[in-house]
Amino acid sequence: MFQQDPEPLGSLWLSALVALLPLVAIFVTLGALRWKAHWAGLAALVVAVAVAVAAFGMPVHLALLSATEGAVFGLFPIMWIVFTAIWLYQLTVAAGRFEDLRAAFGLISDDPRVQAIIIAFCFGGLLEALAGFGAPVAITGVMLMALGFSPVRAAVVVLLANTAPVAFGAVGTPIITAGTLTGIPYNEIGAVVGHQTPVLAFIVPTLLVLLVDGRRGVRQVWPVALVIGLAFAVAQWLAATYLSVELTDIVASLTGLAAGVVLLRFWQPRGGAEAMETLRIERTADAPVEDPGGDGGGSVATEKRTLAERSQALSVGRLFMAFAPYLLIIVVFSVAKLVGPVSTFLTGTDLKIGWPGLDGQVLGASGDPVSTTTYSVQWLSSPGSLLLICGIGVAVMYRLTPATAVREFAATAYKLRFAFLTVATVLALAYVMNLSGQTISIGTWIAGTGAAFAFLSPILGWLGTAVTGSDTSANALFATLQQTAAEQAGLDPHLMVAANTSGGVVGKMISPQNLTIAATAVGVAGRESELFRRTILWSVGLLAVLCVLVFLQSTPVLGWMLPTF
Repeated sequence: MFQQDPEPLGSLWLSALVALLPLVAIFVTLGALRWKAHWAGLAALVVAVAVAVAAFGMPVHLALLSATEGAVFGLFPIMWIVFTAIWLYQLTVAAGRFEDLRAAFGLISDDPRVQAIIIAFCFGGLLEALAGFGAPVAITGVMLMALGFSPVRAAVVVLLANTAPVAFGAVGTPIITAGTLTGIPYNEIGAVVGHQTPVLAFIVPTLLVLLVDGRRGVRQVWPVALVIGLAFAVAQWLAATYLSVELTDIVASLTGLAAGVVLLRFWQPRGGAEAMETLRIERTADAPVEDPGGDGGGSVATEKRTLAERSQALSVGRLFMAFAPYLLIIVVFSVAKLVGPVSTFLTGTDLKIGWPGLDGQVLGASGDPVSTTTYSVQWLSSPGSLLLICGIGVAVMYRLTPATAVREFAATAYKLRFAFLTVATVLALAYVMNLSGQTISIGTWIAGTGAAFAFLSPILGWLGTAVTGSDTSANALFATLQQTAAEQAGLDPHLMVAANTSGGVVGKMISPQNLTIAATAVGVAGRESELFRRTILWSVGLLAVLCVLVFLQSTPVLGWMLPTF
């Protein structure tokens, strides 16, 4: 039996620095050495096991068993969700309906900068609200590719867009998890988060325009970016505070989308043709990829004419069928998550399995057995299983033959083969770090900074999500630690637990798991290191904004922003 020790080397700061070595390994191999993500994940896993055994005293067999549990968790449910999401998309392509969806978005605006906001931010936020766990990145990434974006730019855009909605993703799961672990009512944590992430929601649409078309784009498109960002932010603020944590992102995404559609009925930005031409040149120059967007080469005038003709030819029936898969997803997930009896039935089918040889053999620093050695098989309640059901429904609705559906299923599995390996190794790394005590050592070190902890608090959530790819997992790791550190430093536990959740949302874009999902979805698997280099500064910059915001919210300067309980 092994008991975690936050300072096995006799010094907390030294133990924490050694515990950081696996993270340093993965960031260096991805960012500096430009290794492929699966090799970077494997290298960091080896370092994590070595640190667990040599520095933290974990028996070799327990370290290896921890890695196996993490790897299996990475495959199911995490990659199961991504796999079924991409398979569902492939069914729409096989049925020829995805081109209609592309044309339908052209009815709102044919400006690629506006489409980036509508698809990656609003529609992606809705998918995050319902499914989460990488599905929004996978689906919206291929949609932007189909609209003419180069693969790398499409991936970077959707990674940046998948930030503000993450805290309330998967029907509020990260916040509900934090509430369960800390004993703080989760609606109160959600209300505080709802006074932090709207700041990100307000600025992210403008940053997306900057990514797509630089300063020229911001000058030309700022009204729609401002309106959608403000509508999303206000709706997220109000829904989190007064309505429901579970419904917050659904309300915010639909409000932002509605505000954008209304504005675009009366005003259209200029410069869309030039922006599309720039994107087309970039896409043509990029490495050859599977191009769902069409020819990949002709002039922007031809592209716009073809899209406009298809948009005008859309009947109400074709328009409905184009959106039908996503309407089906909304209906299925809403019923599964929000209808009490259905939700209870689905979660009641989960199977709890104590991981063989590991369960009961790892004690926390307090001496109690840790709970993460119990593996939950969510064979029916998993978002991936719900997406599978949706996919079957889409195949029937589009009258695809079983052979076609199975062929697309197999092709998707082959396409994701390296993504499976990457996510399995990254989650194996996370489990080794968590169960050996490395993560707690890092967190305890940061938590010991006293009053400065208010500024550093979001960094814990950022680190947790960067390693695991999940804001829920980051809260599972650090929510209780944040609560304890806040009480010791005389800070509001609501604020610090919320800061962990908010910090996590900007860590997701650099998570190797999410980088792999994005790269695979847009057809550039193996270029995760490039995506990492193009997102790390955005992630760090937004993290700095959150650190300053949370610090000021802990003082009278911005303390008035917080709700009272």
